[in-house]
Amino acid sequence: MTFMAQCHWIALSFALSFLVRVLNASAGDSDPLYKACIEQCEKTGCVGDKCFQHCKLSSDGNPIGGPWYLQEPLYLRWKQWDCRSDCRYHCMLAREEEREELGDKPVKYHGKWPFRRVYGIQEPVSVALATLNLAMQFHGWVSFLILLYYKLPLRPDKKTFYEYTGLWHIYGILAMNAWFWNAVFHSRDVDLTEKLDYSSGVALLGFTLILAILRAFNVRDEAARVMIAAPLMAFVTTHILYLNFYKLDYGLNMKVCLTMGIAQLLLWTVWAGVTHHPSRWKLWVVVVGGALAMFLEIYDFPPYWGFVDAHAVWHALAIPFTYLWWSFVKDDSEFRTSALMKKVK
Repeated sequence: MTFMAQCHWIALSFALSFLVRVLNASAGDSDPLYKACIEQCEKTGCVGDKCFQHCKLSSDGNPIGGPWYLQEPLYLRWKQWDCRSDCRYHCMLAREEEREELGDKPVKYHGKWPFRRVYGIQEPVSVALATLNLAMQFHGWVSFLILLYYKLPLRPDKKTFYEYTGLWHIYGILAMNAWFWNAVFHSRDVDLTEKLDYSSGVALLGFTLILAILRAFNVRDEAARVMIAAPLMAFVTTHILYLNFYKLDYGLNMKVCLTMGIAQLLLWTVWAGVTHHPSRWKLWVVVVGGALAMFLEIYDFPPYWGFVDAHAVWHALAIPFTYLWWSFVKDDSEFRTSALMKKVK
């Protein structure tokens, strides 16, 4: 998300897409009929004619037939479906069917739209699109490596002429990591996957801010890079530790991410305006496209057919932006390599 700035705005919108989530009680889980359904389900283990083995307890309070996770199919065990999760899901579906018959629109339950599971996956379309974004990141990263080490000339010590090679390697790894955990989180929303998703997004956003500063100001001296990166890395690390081990403060996290995102967006906007980079148009496309895509997070419409919501559409738009962004990175490596070789000659 940054050829130079592209990456950064895409990183901003990507991080904000899962960092800015609705946290307050939703209309659905405040519904008395929904609450009554859950209470009844947890007592009887059934919603309508559908019953759950792990909701049935013996006289000592333990599930009949052993722990619930030993009763579930293997592909569901890691997802931690339990009695409450299944009761909430099927009560939500039952309540939404009733609302649809009355002509009412879908509402959120526990901060999330009423999605339909597919093979135990909570948001199958978002998972599939996050996986495609991960594949696009991998393709861009590998093609960048091939270009640098097999197509462009190297120094006598076999190192690249491009001064930002190492930084882009780190960026590619962090971006793939972020999309991986984003896919896992959309597959199953539990405390662990939520923290991993948030943490990987913050790490990516923090690193893209460092990249924005170093590339926009053309910082090549290693000592200067360390002086710039060290305090930012310390801040991001402290923030991630705070979220994971002290308090998952969504409001604070949103402010931190907005500050880092706006800072790098301004840096790249100015850089794109003053630079004579031959591929700066790609940067503008990604910056403008990423900004427009962010409106999908604001609009946040309910999922069509229980599968495709605004967040899923944003995931889809991120795919071509990712391709264009890595295209800019490769163009930048060729541009800088050519300029440095002219100086050597």
